[in-house]
Amino acid sequence: MIARGATHYSPGSLLPELVAAAIDGNNTAWSALVERFAPLVTVVTRRFRLTESDADDVAQTVWLRLVEHLADLREPRALPGWVVTTTRNEAVRLVSNRYRVDLVDPLSDARLDSTKHDDVATNLLRVETSHAVSAGLAELDGQQRELLLLTFADPKISYRQIGQLLGMPAGSIGPTRARCLTKLKNTNSLRALAS
Repeated sequence: MIARGATHYSPGSLLPELVAAAIDGNNTAWSALVERFAPLVTVVTRRFRLTESDADDVAQTVWLRLVEHLADLREPRALPGWVVTTTRNEAVRLVSNRYRVDLVDPLSDARLDSTKHDDVATNLLRVETSHAVSAGLAELDGQQRELLLLTFADPKISYRQIGQLLGMPAGSIGPTRARCLTKLKNTNSLRALAS
């Protein structure tokens, strides 16, 4: 990014101003965005118990994706949710790639003899449910989806922190979460799973 203008920005600057300045190429605004949202990236990567170097790789990818897509962001206040979702997706991708291949010696590995049909059926149902929940979340609007993802985060994020990230009063998060869960349950994807 090319630095333009002499305006100074800090992580506490208004988010729409920071986003607009970063899109315009202001390095100070970009640095303030990274400083502001780096703790959020750290919270999400800790959920996955990544090594420090893997967490750094995920963070670098998140910032790269942000550089690529910041101008596409329709609403600057949606940036915290975008950061959470992108960080989670990158962490899942990294973990999935790490465990994708399990080399086995077919002559000596007893695991090949111990597969049970019940395990296969249970795993298929678990995968199908996971896909239905993901598809159901995609049917919700962005703030509803982010609220649900943040309230179910592991480790837990306080309602106060969630309220700050989403720009909502902490006291309204519980009732709003309940309404979002009802909407999720009534999405086409989850109704199809139940039938």
